[in-house]
Amino acid sequence: MGKVIAIANQKGGVGKTTTAINLAASLAVLEKKVLIIDADPQANTTSGLNFSPDNDQKRTLYEVMIGQIDVTDALIQTEMDNLHMIPSHINLVGAEIELLNFQDRESVMKNALAPIRDNYDYIIIDCSPSLGIITINSLTAADSVIIPVQPEFFALEGLGKLLQTIKIVQSEVNTSLQIEGFVVTMFDGRTRVHSQVLEELRDHFKDMVFKTVIQRNIRLSEAPSHGKPIILYDIMCNGSNNYLNLAREVMEHNGEKI
Repeated sequence: MGKVIAIANQKGGVGKTTTAINLAASLAVLEKKVLIIDADPQANTTSGLNFSPDNDQKRTLYEVMIGQIDVTDALIQTEMDNLHMIPSHINLVGAEIELLNFQDRESVMKNALAPIRDNYDYIIIDCSPSLGIITINSLTAADSVIIPVQPEFFALEGLGKLLQTIKIVQSEVNTSLQIEGFVVTMFDGRTRVHSQVLEELRDHFKDMVFKTVIQRNIRLSEAPSHGKPIILYDIMCNGSNNYLNLAREVMEHNGEKI
């Protein structure tokens, strides 16, 4: 059965979508079968993998969530052989309201994914920055959560709300949900505050902080405009190497030999 990992942080601009895209692509390069789900109405993961939901608005996560189509009808083959995607669209905003009338509305995504879960080694969900019903669905469907953290003190302050939401999900709808780990993004070792925040995170959360740090890298910010994960855009850059190392850590967490 494939492992479902949600990439979540209610604070925007912390590298959440960048992490979702490039972790998924790196796992695919390491010969894992991967599905990435864009659960954010902004659809940045969708465009970052060179697909415009406006080309086909009737085959996105929104239609899956409200029961208009089967999950298999929303699967898209990306540029990478081992990487499929379920795209998003701004229409997903409407699902926040429509799902209120659904029975077991927190489990809609989990139930929709059940028929295809065994087809993948990893399913990566890029969550919305909000903590609404779509994000709750993502956390209910997930086995674990990876939390990207920008190395700034304001980012640390914002973790409390997310961790509280995770606790609520654990206690009420998904008792097996675990925190896979915190990954520090946009790290610049020359900046004193970045090193201080990293040290504070590791002091507080211990082994829950990934050893891999995602360094600040201009190539990472360029890649989405070309519709490519970093490993296809510039395999030699630090960003590509960082995300490959993160993928290896995730695999090690799951008992796989690298």
